[in-house]
Amino acid sequence: MSQEQPRRPIKYGDVFSVEGEIAEMAVAPRDAALMQTAENAMLGQIQKGAAASMMQSAAERNEKGGFVGHEDMTDVAAGQGVSITETNLPGRRIITEEIGGQVVGQYSQPSPLQSLAPPSSHGEVKGGGGITIGEALEATALTAGKKPVEWSDAAAIQAAEVRATGRINITPGGVAAAAQSAATINARTTRDEDKTKLADILTDATAKLPADKQVTRKDAEGVAAAEMRNDPMLTTHPAGVAASVAAAARLNQSNKN
Repeated sequence: MSQEQPRRPIKYGDVFSVEGEIAEMAVAPRDAALMQTAENAMLGQIQKGAAASMMQSAAERNEKGGFVGHEDMTDVAAGQGVSITETNLPGRRIITEEIGGQVVGQYSQPSPLQSLAPPSSHGEVKGGGGITIGEALEATALTAGKKPVEWSDAAAIQAAEVRATGRINITPGGVAAAAQSAATINARTTRDEDKTKLADILTDATAKLPADKQVTRKDAEGVAAAEMRNDPMLTTHPAGVAASVAAAARLNQSNKN
């Protein structure tokens, strides 16, 4: 009878060509969520076979094996975060993904065609070139779209809308108004399957904003504070609104440097 091999967590060194401290760390769910948010914010979707999907697969196996908890994050990801940068070359761009300053993915893509269309009619985008608040909200629809809308989500969305538009009052019919209405109804709804989800509110967030702007660190801090204040555990969702806005702010900052 063959002896069963001892089980152990999947470490970063098992998945990527990394060295040092991170190589011995188990891939954690919140690390994967951060990379997923970053890919969505910069590239518009999770890239098949790229860092986020590989991290997600490893983190799910580690969680099922009992090696990590659903809310776990490595010290490296918490302290140094994840980043995605692009280097533009003639006809193509090089995408580089890092965690804790170490490269975990690099691949090339055809350069996206520059749109010749005039600015969209839904509003002004201030300071073009970076990821906007509306785009960060739409990324949340991909990373946490199945999550029922709660008061903490509605508060974060309202903070994001206020910063995007520069208006104190929320826009009638906008994403913040829809989120508040959904949170109110969800609080009185028993079954999760009957509740309004984040994807229902945020899928077309950019089109619903009367104005938009690039995400800054101050925007991310304001959105995170709003989400935490309205969460019973005073935390933010690892792949929710605050996480998406924070990832967009980091990417915008890294692209400026």
